[in-house]
Amino acid sequence: MDRHDGFREFVLARQQALMRTAYLLTGDPHLAEDLLQSVLINVVGHWSKLVKGGNPEAYTRKAMVNQYISWKRRLRPEVPSGDPPERGAYSDGAVLDRIVLRQALAKLGRRQRAVIVLRFWEDLTEAQTAEVLGCAVGTVKSQTHHALARLREVAPELVHLLDDPEIVEVAR
Repeated sequence: MDRHDGFREFVLARQQALMRTAYLLTGDPHLAEDLLQSVLINVVGHWSKLVKGGNPEAYTRKAMVNQYISWKRRLRPEVPSGDPPERGAYSDGAVLDRIVLRQALAKLGRRQRAVIVLRFWEDLTEAQTAEVLGCAVGTVKSQTHHALARLREVAPELVHLLDDPEIVEVAR
């Protein structure tokens, strides 16, 4: 039995979901690929332990968040490139919402961005998010509250998305 048995299957089965998380964290498809690859290199080294006594996907997500936060510390802060396009430039309001949301996420701190991505895109519970981030559930709640308030401030045009009753209830 090879110590890497099951790793290939894990990557094939979960690659798209992990890539989505990486993209939402970084906001850049190339950085997302780099983030996921660097984390998977570390995961394969611990694979036999992860399979025996843990949840490889949770470990991988936590490693991605930690690596992303580490990268953000070393890089210069992101500077948003101008104002969002005018509504008339796109026929589909959802496309514009995604562009504005991506720019707004870039204005959040790394912890707040990680909380928003894990809670709302990855649909993790507060407890699961706290486990991934290595913090208390109360910290997740307060970070979510502050991040949503910051998103309302920097992207008022997205208030219709942020005022979704499900999101507001989670933020309380």
